[in-house]
Amino acid sequence: MDYTGKRLRLLIPDLLGLERGKYLFGDVAQAGHAAFCIGLYPLTLDREILPVPRQQFDIGLPDVEAELDRETLRTGWEDDTVVGIGDVSRDGAPLEVDPRRVLWTAVQAWREMDLEPQLAFETEFYLCEPTGDGGWKPADLPSHRVYGTGMSVDPSGAIHDMVSAALGCGFQVESWCSEYDPAAFEVNWRYRDAVPAADDAFLFRILVREIAARHGRLATFLGRPFSDRGGSGMHLNLSFRRPNGSNAFHDPSDPDGLSGLARHAIAGLLAHHRGIAALMAPHVNAYKRLKPDMLNGYWANWGFDDRTVTVRVPPARGEGSRIEQRTADAAANPYLAAAAVLHAARLGVEQELDPGPPQEPGADPSTDVAIPDTLEEALEELQKDTEVVGAIGEWVIESFVTLKQAEWERYVAAGETSVTDVTPWELEYYLPFF
Repeated sequence: MDYTGKRLRLLIPDLLGLERGKYLFGDVAQAGHAAFCIGLYPLTLDREILPVPRQQFDIGLPDVEAELDRETLRTGWEDDTVVGIGDVSRDGAPLEVDPRRVLWTAVQAWREMDLEPQLAFETEFYLCEPTGDGGWKPADLPSHRVYGTGMSVDPSGAIHDMVSAALGCGFQVESWCSEYDPAAFEVNWRYRDAVPAADDAFLFRILVREIAARHGRLATFLGRPFSDRGGSGMHLNLSFRRPNGSNAFHDPSDPDGLSGLARHAIAGLLAHHRGIAALMAPHVNAYKRLKPDMLNGYWANWGFDDRTVTVRVPPARGEGSRIEQRTADAAANPYLAAAAVLHAARLGVEQELDPGPPQEPGADPSTDVAIPDTLEEALEELQKDTEVVGAIGEWVIESFVTLKQAEWERYVAAGETSVTDVTPWELEYYLPFF
């Protein structure tokens, strides 16, 4: 892409899933390099640098280098701007705690098996309007309906502008519509190789929040921002492409059209259901969404075209064969969530795990294994899952757990804890960012 005369918005994801970046101009933009302080990785939302080894004052807070991945370049949603994502290194070596690097490593493990991971993210969010006293409430939409389109669900045109901007920036949007609860929306885009798919999810969240702000609104991807409504998920659709281009999850000789690889992958996701929860649902608020009977990834179960289970096998077969993991919170870091899914699925394949029979639609849950009740419990389960820790990397997990344990301690210190209701602390702490 020729971007002479335009500024480059070079972005990198941090461990929280937030964008960090710089605007670059002239020769610096053309070079596509920028330095960042390594202290951004152990940095909390309220700007405390946590004592994570080799990322803070113990090594003098040195620079890391972000180099533009030119495959990510696209027209931006700001005037005279192009957007790109950088890969982060230090002293010439890839930085282990760069979330994009974490996902790339998960992809490489599958490539060594001659399989290319394919992902598609289904992302949900709420559109909010000011309350008048400094807070936010769901946008007032009296004619809202699930699967709504047009003025009935988007009278301000904010969602239209978001999708139009996304299309103008090269996102391969397939559809958008309103969700079940008023002011809730979902946008879907086309299957892609895993890292570009996560890049899209990362950038799309930024785009949506910034377009909403232009309308004087707030778009939130938080798991469950309102106690009287359902939550926002980020369903991950997964399959693998063989070297000949065919879908490795499809087996025409199987009565269900599902390959052994697919069944082993499902089993891996179920076996590590509790271990990967913190990476899929990384906020205090996420566990207000992950409750029984809320059509999310609560139980460690699977089934065919059943939205009550965690791992759903949609009805498409052939090139459309895929599995859908439904746990992830829409505010999760897409790179870490995707890496967790890929590693858990791979462990199931390598160990030839059996998922057991699918749950029958309408039946009671076929398992008593469920998502942890709180973020604190999920962090404990993550650290106990040594296979997942080893796959993702001990330094990455140490950094992530330190950040998230600090969030939990802030929540407890606020003195308003609840396992079901959304507290004022959650909205104050998370809404400005997610």
